[in-house]
Amino acid sequence: MTGPCKPQTLLDQPPLWRCDGFLAPGDASRLQSTLEHALSWQRPSLSLFGRHHPIPRRQVWMGDPEARYRYSGHDFMPEAWHPEVADLAERVNLALSAQGDIPRFNSVLLNRYASGEERMGWHSDDEPELGHAPLIAAISLGSERPLRFRWRDRRAPAFNVSLPHGSLLVMGAGVQHQLQHALLPRRGHGIRISLTFRHIIGQH
Repeated sequence: MTGPCKPQTLLDQPPLWRCDGFLAPGDASRLQSTLEHALSWQRPSLSLFGRHHPIPRRQVWMGDPEARYRYSGHDFMPEAWHPEVADLAERVNLALSAQGDIPRFNSVLLNRYASGEERMGWHSDDEPELGHAPLIAAISLGSERPLRFRWRDRRAPAFNVSLPHGSLLVMGAGVQHQLQHALLPRRGHGIRISLTFRHIIGQH
């Protein structure tokens, strides 16, 4: 692979790897500040057992006009690409292209965690719109927090993956089928923004 950083293999199969320093510290900090102030962060409610609950973070769904996404009974229509996020998507695509033929990322979910108390529960990114074996690339900005992984069949112990400021985490084909992940609460942590780039394969 050619790119701005050396990949660290976390799992061989399914492929899970991370590049620290994908964004230089100054570039990562400037992008975080831009996104903090330029985006209209939302807190939608999701359905759980017939009741609506606001998610414990804020988010923005962004991408090409046709990149509509359905989650927990709600349709999410993408906001137009912010220019700096679009440029970052192209950089990530270029970095991954050395790994082989990958689909162009046409959307990104941005999550903003105001503190270590805000979180993301256990889940896999396996919605039909993502295809049967999606590749997902995540950029982390701000406070470093671990992403917790567990095997669906509990074949091995759960494990943490640290997500430093400016790092790139790549979840390759099979990760969403075999594992779940969560961002669990961590006291004392500050603001964190994640950008998870995806390829939506079709419309509803």
